[in-house]
Amino acid sequence: MATQIKIWDGNAEWAASNDTPFGLYDHDDIFTGSAISTAKWCAKRMGYPIVNIELNSGSFFACFEEATTEYNAQVNRFNIRENLLGLKGDSTSSNYSGKDIDGTGLNRLITLSKEYGSEAGVGGNVTWYTGSVTTSRGRQVYDLATSDNSMSLESGTAGTTSIEIKKVFHEATPAMTRFFDPYVGTATATSQQMNSFGWSGFSPAINHMMMPMYDDILRVQAIEFNDIVRKSAYGFEIQNNRMRLFPIPSGSFKVHFQYIKTDDRDNSSGTSTKISDFSNVTYNHIEYVHINNPGKQWIRKYTLALAKELLGIVRSKYGSIPSPGEALSLDGDTLRSEGLAEKEALVSELREDLEASSRRNAMERQNDEANFHQETINKVPLNIYIG
Repeated sequence: MATQIKIWDGNAEWAASNDTPFGLYDHDDIFTGSAISTAKWCAKRMGYPIVNIELNSGSFFACFEEATTEYNAQVNRFNIRENLLGLKGDSTSSNYSGKDIDGTGLNRLITLSKEYGSEAGVGGNVTWYTGSVTTSRGRQVYDLATSDNSMSLESGTAGTTSIEIKKVFHEATPAMTRFFDPYVGTATATSQQMNSFGWSGFSPAINHMMMPMYDDILRVQAIEFNDIVRKSAYGFEIQNNRMRLFPIPSGSFKVHFQYIKTDDRDNSSGTSTKISDFSNVTYNHIEYVHINNPGKQWIRKYTLALAKELLGIVRSKYGSIPSPGEALSLDGDTLRSEGLAEKEALVSELREDLEASSRRNAMERQNDEANFHQETINKVPLNIYIG
């Protein structure tokens, strides 16, 4: 014989065996107490005790839990969208519910700056290593990505470790090391002038006359232009780690370079334990006890809308009830429509409130308020200063 399920009789009791479907807030005494009072309120709002309510305590408790969870979801989705830029790169093990998030996104900008800095060689999070290759007479091209006894790497193995050359040190001797200063005092018959400056007791290498700086710069340029025009200028070309040296080496010497390991760059960012997008930002359920009164009132109204929808589903199973004279029609479809409409209205209202409190809107209101204050101050008469 089938057991007859008891419908609402005006009493609601919370018991361990009557937990909510998910049990997300059952440990919260404030939640359980509010669930009982909300169930009684919903039943009366739907006509009890004038009409029977074909629901029981568990049905109301399930609606109350769903309403609380929906409130959590709407608030957390807004917070994730609002704070995503500032949270990217943080640990996924953190819970950001109820926390003030610095939404400037500075940490994300710093992370991006480090990645650009690594490529530009001005810092960053990828290590630049040093290496060298020993040239051979008459050999102009050197493949730095293959195993070669002529190559030495600070980290990794030549021909095995995937590397990327960042900088090559192959250039002529700096012009200043070949700088000849004709004004050292020995060949210009200016010893009297040197004595007048108090430099007569110094060695010629540092006995410089007070000459215009552009004179030194022009002579340095002359040395560099001489290397370019009259000599085979030092330089290199590098494509896919194949280095071509100019001029063709006439002997054996070392060419030093800086490189990174490509695995280091690939692994420098992007890990499963860091926040990457909307899907893995951790906002846990907000405890019911920490939800303010406007939020709790929203949950009550949403619970009522869910209860109407659920009661409408139950009553829609039977279109009418036979009775003497004429069959009684049930209002299942009407209740379902009312419940759905109320749910949509409540969600829209909550989203509008959240959007109105966004950081962008708050800054716009703050700016408007500052302008209004300034306009008010400008209307205050100014004293006339008499000096």
